Amino acid sequence: MIIIKTAKEVEVMRRGGKILAGILSEIAKMAGPGVTTGDLEEAACRLIKKSGGRPSFKGYKSMLETKAFPTALCTSINEEVVHAPALPARPLQNGDIVGIDVGMEYPYGRDLRGYYTDMAVTVAIGRVSRIAKELTNVTRKSLILAIKRIKPGNTLNDIGLAVEQCAKTAGFSVVRDLVGHGVGTAVHEDPQIPNYPTYDRSFENIVFKPGMVLAIEPMINAGAHRIKGLSDGFTIVTADGSLSAHFEHTVAVTEKGCQILTK
Repeated sequence: MIIIKTAKEVEVMRRGGKILAGILSEIAKMAGPGVTTGDLEEAACRLIKKSGGRPSFKGYKSMLETKAFPTALCTSINEEVVHAPALPARPLQNGDIVGIDVGMEYPYGRDLRGYYTDMAVTVAIGRVSRIAKELTNVTRKSLILAIKRIKPGNTLNDIGLAVEQCAKTAGFSVVRDLVGHGVGTAVHEDPQIPNYPTYDRSFENIVFKPGMVLAIEPMINAGAHRIKGLSDGFTIVTADGSLSAHFEHTVAVTEKGCQILTK
């Protein structure tokens, strides 16, 4: 069931999303050769707590998972697509790209009703290869193009078509086994949001309505679209070992179009 948010709820999410965007900006600036994913995790936890929020990924467990996610950040390096925990700490090296994904419940505290926002960026560490730079730029561009398609009356396939066309034009592939999602009253809500158009009813082609809040998150691989899970039970990597990039914003559908809440 898709939960339509009130204007008041969207405003709370906008405040939380703006704070989260500032936090992620600070973390991304920290990322450089020799910095560890543990350093980024420590900063994220400190900044989220200081803001009056709670890291929504840390301790999160879906119905399909057997153990809780251990960190506030997902720090996915090179061929890692998503969901790589920030601990144990790993050093970032010159030439890496790292996807940094963070979610927050805001406000958080006794007698406070918190709402969730979610966002991600992929950061170049030092001097990276041409393919790494191009992949990062194309994935960022695909998110921008997808968001431009969000307005009342358009559908999920408008998002999927925008992302897939952007990726294919550059010679890259869209991850098909992972999708975006609704967000707000929970970390993950309906609908599921594929980054490619679907015509076989595997996903309901939802029509956008004001009050929907969506986490749009293209995941694009330099090689083939196939992925696999690692033995830690969390990290997802490209099956062929190629590079992967990930960007995400939380977006609210409005009467006239949409508003990026994590801005």
